[in-house]
Parts: sequence; C-alpha cells; structure tokens
Amino acid sequence: MPGWNATNIPDQSGRTAVVTGANSGIGYVTARELARRGAFVVLACRSAARGKAAEVRLRTEVTGAQVEFAALDLADLASVREFAKAYGQRRDTLDLLVNNAGVMALPYGRTADGFETQFGVNHLGHFALTGLLLPRLRAAASGARIVNVSSGFHVLGDIDRTALAALDAGGEQGYRRWVAYGRSKTANLLFTHELSRRLSAAGSTITAAAAHPGYASSNLHAGAATLEGPTLNSRVAAFGNAVVAQPAARGALPTLYAATAPGVRPDAFIGPRFGWRGAPVRSWRAKRTLDDTSGELLWTASEKFTGVSYAS
Repeated sequence: MPGWNATNIPDQSGRTAVVTGANSGIGYVTARELARRGAFVVLACRSAARGKAAEVRLRTEVTGAQVEFAALDLADLASVREFAKAYGQRRDTLDLLVNNAGVMALPYGRTADGFETQFGVNHLGHFALTGLLLPRLRAAASGARIVNVSSGFHVLGDIDRTALAALDAGGEQGYRRWVAYGRSKTANLLFTHELSRRLSAAGSTITAAAAHPGYASSNLHAGAATLEGPTLNSRVAAFGNAVVAQPAARGALPTLYAATAPGVRPDAFIGPRFGWRGAPVRSWRAKRTLDDTSGELLWTASEKFTGVSYAS
C-alpha cells in the first residue's frame, strides 16, 4: 500500500462501474482512471448538462474510453428507482458501484421525499441505489465491490434513536449543518459496516468498503464555502482549497484503492496516510461506526424511509 497511486490500478477490462457524482472533482477522477484501465463507466449525475460535458471531456482525455452519462438525482427516490430500472434494462451485471456523490454543510433543506437534504442525498439516496442495484452486483463474476465515500468529519455527528426520530420528522428542529453533515458521513460508515455483515452472513463474494479523500480541493468544498457569500469562513475555506488541499487526482486515490486494489477487506475504511493528504492507507474511524446495534438500527430506519428492502 505505501506509495500506491493510479498507475497501480489493476486492469479493469470487462468490468462495468457506476460512479455517482462523476461530473467533477473526485468522482470525475475516479471515473476517468477506471476508464483508463479499461472499465465501462456509467457517469451517474444529477445535471444532464454537466454529466454530458464530463462524458465528452473524459473521452478526450482517455482514448477509446467506454463511458456513458445517465441521469441520477439522489435527492429524489423516484429518480433513483428510474436509474436502477434503466440500468437493469441495459445490463445484466454490475462489477463496481462507487457511491461518491454528496453535499456538504448546506443550510437546512429537504429532499423531494421530505428528508433533511444531507442525510437524504449522502445516505438515503445511496442506500436505495445500492439495494436496487444489488441483484446486478450479485450477478457479476466474483469480485464485485461497493465503495461508499465517507469523510473524516464523520466524528461530528452520531446516529442513534433520537437522531433517527428527528430525521423521520424532517430534521429541522435544532439543525446544525456541520453536525448534520457528520451524521450523514457516520451513516455512510455504519451502512458499510452493516452491509458487510449481511453480505458475509449470506455467503456473498461482494466486498463493501469505504473511503475518504482527506482534504481535497473539489466542488463539494467550494459549495460549502460559498453558500453564505464571501464571509470570513468562506474566504478561509477558499484559501485552504487553493493552498492546503491536495488536488482531486490525489483525493480520489483512497476511493480507487478501495475499488480496485487486491485484498481489500470487507468494511475497510481507506484514507490518506496523514489523515488529510498522502497515499491511501487504512484509516482511523470512530468506534461507533463499527457498532452492530447502531448499524442494524440505521438499516431498519433506512428501509422504512426509502421503501427499499434488500431482502426483495
């Protein structure tokens, strides 16, 4: 693992990948490097204009790239269902699902289905998408993977019965945007943990793992920095993006490692060596993200919220 970079990605010929939020930043780099290694990559993006532009750009950067745009709005469960249905009509199998898309530190808002936006997009949309695509992953040859992109900021928010009850009610009362972001990133890790446990119990060969980019310059940070205009905080964030953050090409390495490197273990959490930057290594995570009871609690609530049952 020391010094691992994009040149170490194994040949991906014959494999199909879906990457959410692939129109820019870490998602785009992830899709590009998978395509560079021979994978057929579906760019699952909310904006058709940006998704199609990313497809064109990727084809110019990678000669012979096999890539296509497909519309996916994770803030609308009807869109998630439509994406999964359309994918199933075109392809029988899926080798890799990278749940990368996300929003960060937004003012309070709700998804099309009434859930707090950060939890709805970052967790519930991906929970539903994974469940709906799971039959295609199961149909793939041995070695299919699911990678959920979390964050070191998961430490800012926990998942418990009180938090889930508040989310069920809309999540507006006492809303704090960074705590809400942390809660959604904790959900990503608990989802990975519980999914790994269930896949293992079922004897599945699918590996579910998680990754985080450290501090990488991306549209995610830019959006969080500029939502409230040119405040002191936004200027500091902009300075950090320009001077401190590692580029998206480096920030994508933990995701690419979790997605392709041999020997990645179920429920692994991969991040930069120095926490905020560096080559990918196994990352520290809060103990609560490895708690079976919390994982099962979140799973039950997520099935209720999304209407997607993994048993079906």
